[in-house]
Amino acid sequence: MSSLIQIAPSKKSVVPAPDVERAYRYCQETTRVHAKSFYFCARFLPPEKRRAIYAVYALCRHVDDEVDEADVRDEDGARAAIERWRNELQSVYRNEASSSPSPVLVAWRDMLQRYPIAEELPLELMRGVLMDTYQKRYATWDELRVYCYRVASIVGLMSTEIFGYREAFTLKYAEALGLAMQLTNILRDIGEDLALNRIYLPQDDLAKFDVSEDMLARGEVTGNFRELMKFEIERARSFYREAEKGIPLLDRDTRFTVLLAARLYARILDEIERADFNVFTRRAHLTLFAKVRAAPRVWREARKL
Repeated sequence: MSSLIQIAPSKKSVVPAPDVERAYRYCQETTRVHAKSFYFCARFLPPEKRRAIYAVYALCRHVDDEVDEADVRDEDGARAAIERWRNELQSVYRNEASSSPSPVLVAWRDMLQRYPIAEELPLELMRGVLMDTYQKRYATWDELRVYCYRVASIVGLMSTEIFGYREAFTLKYAEALGLAMQLTNILRDIGEDLALNRIYLPQDDLAKFDVSEDMLARGEVTGNFRELMKFEIERARSFYREAEKGIPLLDRDTRFTVLLAARLYARILDEIERADFNVFTRRAHLTLFAKVRAAPRVWREARKL
């Protein structure tokens, strides 16, 4: 099901097939290097859907890197870089030729012929990424949720157009999975984000559990901090539970990939708990062996959906 518009064919949009294939291989390699769990799960998709997903991830990665890799004093430069991506992407949607197309955009131009992702979705993603240039704290969960929606739920909404689905309300479950995964990222990366002067944990949650920013800066795993983390982990798990309700609504050939991605990412929360909530000096992750070991059981579950 899709109510999104198709891009009309145009001579301007013709790219030699070898260039298109190289563009997709570039997106695949970007995914393989930077998103190991995502890459592992995507390999179970049908080939056409798989490379389309690589294109989506590569765009998200490049846009995010424009902010994360910018010098903290060069926020204007980061915003200018995102603006260039926005203009180039809009040219793709207008079917205009580009003088120096990124391989990511070459892949997007081809991918949009098959999976018409609404232009507003990647543009909303860019708005979310830009929030990191001016917002370093979030007062409430509702405020943080806007950020999580833009940088993660949007990815889920774009991906769902590739996965295929039957009912429009399926998209609300894609939104929930994005919230779950981004909150998982936030909890895993508390220490790394502090180094960038970013605290994503809602300020009212910090106050509720009497955890100060100074305590975070010192990397103190106190009883209060553990209770705060338990609270946030349960919030993330509630979104994972909600998201799984939508997996049976996806095309059958994608259900295993999505269920596996959700289950593997949720296990990062288990790893945080196993480390006694120390997210300051170690980064919770799953080994390749753990991913491979989990796959058969998840596959059996997905077959029953």
